[in-house]
Amino acid sequence: MTVETFRSLHHGRAPGDPLVLPGPWDAASARAFAEAGFPALATPSAGVASALGYEDGQTPADEMFAAVTRIARSVDLPVSADVEAGYGLPPKELVARILDTGAIGCNLEDSDSATKALKDPQRHADWLAEVRAEAGDRLFINARVDSFLRGVRDPAEAIARARLYVAAGADCVYPFAVPPGQLPLLREEIEGPINVAPLPGGPTVAELGRLGATRITFGPFLQQTAVAAARKAAETLRGN
Repeated sequence: MTVETFRSLHHGRAPGDPLVLPGPWDAASARAFAEAGFPALATPSAGVASALGYEDGQTPADEMFAAVTRIARSVDLPVSADVEAGYGLPPKELVARILDTGAIGCNLEDSDSATKALKDPQRHADWLAEVRAEAGDRLFINARVDSFLRGVRDPAEAIARARLYVAAGADCVYPFAVPPGQLPLLREEIEGPINVAPLPGGPTVAELGRLGATRITFGPFLQQTAVAAARKAAETLRGN
């Protein structure tokens, strides 16, 4: 599947039928999701970090790109890579390194994982525009909006940031940790696809679609679920 086909998966979707992209953390999980019939995959930086033995946000760039490469080459599916805030790389190098992994898309955050501070929205939009200019049509850019995550409850902040990022060339925006009740407002005010991650105990995938989500990713949840299953199996073995 080409990046153009991947991009098309985000458009013309019926309410209640969002694009669901599981998040592989290694080659084995990528193959499992591919065998289950999903059309594409989206790596979670936190899940990959955990699998590599790092805290979220602490994975060295070289190790993250190497992990994405292993995932992308293990499946015959398009893979979008969560590359956090870009590891301080200039746009030209960042785009080249993402494409070298075999990925056809990327997540890019608008806050600093170390300081937890939101970036200036206009400066971030300008940087996204540079990434888009370097990538051309070769990458699907999912621009993460971290205002809700960083404690800004007013949806106007997320909407303003999302609009800037769409204008800068983002294919999709990702208001991370958005309260589900705010989704209809964001859907009304933002052009283009909206990525949402389900919250524990929150609406189902189909319900999130009806509320306005175009695409569903899961962050580290699937990796954490697998670790919990392994822990339970280990406890069972210890009991024998």
